[in-house]
Amino acid sequence: PAMLKLTAPITLREALGHRLALAKPTRKIVETLAAKVTNEIEKARLAALLAPEGKEQLAGYLEDREFIDLLVEFPSAKLTPQELVDHLRKLMPRLYSIASSPKPFPTEVHLTVAVVRYEMNHRERVGVATTYLADRAGSVPVPVFVAHSHFGLPEDGAKDIIMVGPGTGVAPFRAFLQERVAAQAPGRNWLFFGDQHRATDYLYEEDWKVWQASGALTRADLAFSRDQTLKIYVQDRMRENAAELWAWLKAGAHFYVCGDAKRMAKDVDVALHQIIAEQGHLDATQAADYVKQMKKDKRYQRDVY
Repeated sequence: PAMLKLTAPITLREALGHRLALAKPTRKIVETLAAKVTNEIEKARLAALLAPEGKEQLAGYLEDREFIDLLVEFPSAKLTPQELVDHLRKLMPRLYSIASSPKPFPTEVHLTVAVVRYEMNHRERVGVATTYLADRAGSVPVPVFVAHSHFGLPEDGAKDIIMVGPGTGVAPFRAFLQERVAAQAPGRNWLFFGDQHRATDYLYEEDWKVWQASGALTRADLAFSRDQTLKIYVQDRMRENAAELWAWLKAGAHFYVCGDAKRMAKDVDVALHQIIAEQGHLDATQAADYVKQMKKDKRYQRDVY
């Protein structure tokens, strides 16, 4: 494929196994199949998907499928290996937050990986990188690189930090605590962590307990959504502790959010604005200005995905 900028040909196995993304088919592959099908029923189905009024239907259809599904559903369209790979995009790297500090672990990098497995369109699906790491990496060298992140601790170790990291979003905060402990930073550390069940999903529980016992972790507020009838999330714990949270912010604390962008980070942002408005006796505009200033001062940082 052109986007791989190869100097010499590679095998189809190498291309599909290591270089190309097999998900997210586009309208283009549907058009190619429509031009090649010989079966009348398949032809009619593709024509309906490509009809001008079928735009939304096509989007929904592609959303639920990977390239393999299309090949299975329209078997009368015969593609050459080259024709198929020309439709595929380059496999992009997956970026993970580093869950360790180089101070205690100079030769190691720890990652927090939740393995993705689900069913879609009656077929088992798996996360590309998570199952590679969990099931296949084993003894072979894993190709990695370090990407610089904007997400980092305050330069002044005396500053307090508030960390909101449910699920795998907790990764960088384990690194933050290791770093602050190794540097003997005097600033206070407050963690908000949540997941479904405390018994199975309290990631790095042993670490947090040790840090709480030593006083390095000043506070840990936990939200396990499925452990009681009413679902409780990190933003609920923030609201319960609104006065204390505002006191920390007023004293110059840095506020960090890491994890799910779609829902959690939005809900946390809304809660933050509300807490600042209520506790600071500000109207919505003033609260928004306060948050804007926090972002400018790099006191509000988000690492969301």
